[in-house]
Amino acid sequence: VVATGGRTYLGGMAEALAAPPPPTAFDRGVAAFTGLMLRFIVVMVPLVFVVNGLTKGEWGEAFFFAVAVAVGLTPEMLPMIVTVCLSKGALAMGRRKVIVKRINAIQNLGAMDVLCTDKTGTLTMDHVILEKYCDVVLKPDAGVLALAYLNSHFQTGLRSVLDRAVLAHAEAHAAAAVPDHVKVDEIPFDFQRRVMSVVVRTPAGQDRLICKGAPEAVFPRCKAFELDGELYPMDHLLITELKQEYEELSADGFRVLAVATKEAAPRAAGGGGTAYTTADECDLILNGYVAFLDPPKDTARAAIKALDGLGVRVKVLTGDNDLVARKVCRDVGIPTDSVLLGGQIEGMTDAELAAAAAGATLFARVSPEHKRRIVAALRANGHTVGFMGDGINDAPALRTADVGVSVDTAVDIAKESADLILLEKSLMVLEAGVVEGRKVFANILKYVRMGASSNFGNMFSVLGASAFVPFLPMAPIQILANNLLYDVSQTAIPTDDVDPEQVEKPRPWDMGLLTRFIVFVGPCSSLFDYTTFLVLLYAFGCWNVSTPEAAAHSASLFQTGWFVESLLTQTLIIHVIRTNRVPFLQSTASWPLLVTSALVAAVGVGLPYTPVGTYLGFTPLPAAYWPVLGVTLVSYVAVTQLVKAWLLRRGWI
Repeated sequence: VVATGGRTYLGGMAEALAAPPPPTAFDRGVAAFTGLMLRFIVVMVPLVFVVNGLTKGEWGEAFFFAVAVAVGLTPEMLPMIVTVCLSKGALAMGRRKVIVKRINAIQNLGAMDVLCTDKTGTLTMDHVILEKYCDVVLKPDAGVLALAYLNSHFQTGLRSVLDRAVLAHAEAHAAAAVPDHVKVDEIPFDFQRRVMSVVVRTPAGQDRLICKGAPEAVFPRCKAFELDGELYPMDHLLITELKQEYEELSADGFRVLAVATKEAAPRAAGGGGTAYTTADECDLILNGYVAFLDPPKDTARAAIKALDGLGVRVKVLTGDNDLVARKVCRDVGIPTDSVLLGGQIEGMTDAELAAAAAGATLFARVSPEHKRRIVAALRANGHTVGFMGDGINDAPALRTADVGVSVDTAVDIAKESADLILLEKSLMVLEAGVVEGRKVFANILKYVRMGASSNFGNMFSVLGASAFVPFLPMAPIQILANNLLYDVSQTAIPTDDVDPEQVEKPRPWDMGLLTRFIVFVGPCSSLFDYTTFLVLLYAFGCWNVSTPEAAAHSASLFQTGWFVESLLTQTLIIHVIRTNRVPFLQSTASWPLLVTSALVAAVGVGLPYTPVGTYLGFTPLPAAYWPVLGVTLVSYVAVTQLVKAWLLRRGWI
């Protein structure tokens, strides 16, 4: 015993899978937006408190006003909007044969710009057929098939698709004389050796070690090769020629395994230990090859083209050799100008791998740890990475990716590590999921833009009004009522339609773009808030605070006018921000969002004329105010649309 528990290879993998997954692109985006809003609140609230306390002299009122402003700035609808959008997306993806295990993976799928996938079953039919069994010069040899059959028959590990393809040749059972052989021992497969061996007792009473594995892993273990019943030494010149033989098969798309044997005197296991170890996999005789064919799927080329049209680059990570993988990639339309092999990756630092992985489209002869490192390197380059796999060796990479994708026929550890489970192993299914994920994120981003730009604009409006207006610009309870109605108007955002251009390319969280949007769109609302302030103060006499009665009337009129204008502009701006097109003319919101907006606007307009409005401190607005408000709303929509179009032309949306 050389290692136990977590110090073993599988133990280390198990501990890595049990650890909390690294933050995904979605997690980092939500955290960044939340941090931005918190900074707004931390700066704004104390400032509002101090300004109102100093200018009004009522520190108690200033405190409650500042608290109400803090509530208004808090994006309290964010959890609800995000959860409902993601849940709606999960239901839609369920109808498209995708089971969502971790709900935030939907947005990650939409933001994905690199998809790493295995080859077998994804790009190929996953129906492996043993096509050739031959000697070292590629002449058919039934003896090689018999040896491969004995190896696959007596091994007790998890049988691969290649083993099942060998065992499907039932006629080899008799040729191999299976009943006449007795299993003595087994040296299981691992991803470092890339070979596995069984030891059988032959009818002659000898022990025969039968080794099967990747040719480049078997060759160094051989001292000679067999051809036409004769043995020849594995000298350098002959090895080169032998490699050319199996590389011809690989170049034709065959997956090739070498078969080698070794005869030994009978040996018994003692004390419950193992009689044979990996050290015995030496001085072998190379007998020949078994070659398998797994043809590409008919839909693979169309799916890869569709993903490429959506801005998703497909990279292939496979344990097979590069010749087989190149052939399959060419057949399905994946360029293979840049290929990285597992041996090259082994000697690279993480920084070197990140630089090399950026341009490579095919990674061949990679181990589970290589796959994990490749995914981590691509993420370090700023990509949102998806990984699709279904085997034991895919589990670490599935865990590391922003979104791990497996299939319902995968091994349990792969399904446990994945975020999404496909009921059909096809990239076409995944392509539909990518589009749905982008729709979900588009609707989440609508709320984020609305909330952030509105809050940024309100900072200037509240600060200006607090500094110059001789009373509170809005009572705390009025701020809360405004915030409640505005939140209600946004509840239908998850039902909204998404313009086609918003799902054409990956849409990751980009705080730089969001910040520019906030900085330019937010002040538009402040501009029209200030015009409203000036109209109320000068045209409607709200400067009049000469008597307590006049001051109370002026305050109530000012607060009512700003409440209605603020609520209507915020509700209306939803329809401007929700699309990059001209609202109402080129793009119309879903009917639930239209109805909700209309109802909230009606409540806002009618509230001052109700007993509830009187309780909240509102007063009926003069008739002359409504035309002014109409001009304000139309001008606000026009200016915001112009600013949005300018940002769009500069690529800042």
